[in-house]
Amino acid sequence: MANDALRYSLVQKLKDEHCLWSFNDVSASDIPDDVLIEKVLVYLDLPEIDALFQMFQYKKVKSAWLEHLVPQGDYYYTLNRFLSWYYFKAKRPDAYIKAMATRHFNKLAG
Repeated sequence: MANDALRYSLVQKLKDEHCLWSFNDVSASDIPDDVLIEKVLVYLDLPEIDALFQMFQYKKVKSAWLEHLVPQGDYYYTLNRFLSWYYFKAKRPDAYIKAMATRHFNKLAG
């Protein structure tokens, strides 16, 4: 139940920021978890990102980040660098991001 309220709150904040324009008239439960995680990581602040880790397992948040944000390279370079260091505890963020992006593209090509 607490997760439902937290999810609704995050979706509402994203709507207030006009970040869910492609999900105009849907309920919070209609938005896939990975899309919610991606949008919160990109558009909202630290308290909301922290809330993701209350709602979802660490592995699920990290997986969505690796799948949706890391492959976008330079577009989210600064954000990815911060997230990898602060939330995912990478000791060498630049090398980690590059390795994860390469792994992602190799998986698509293979």
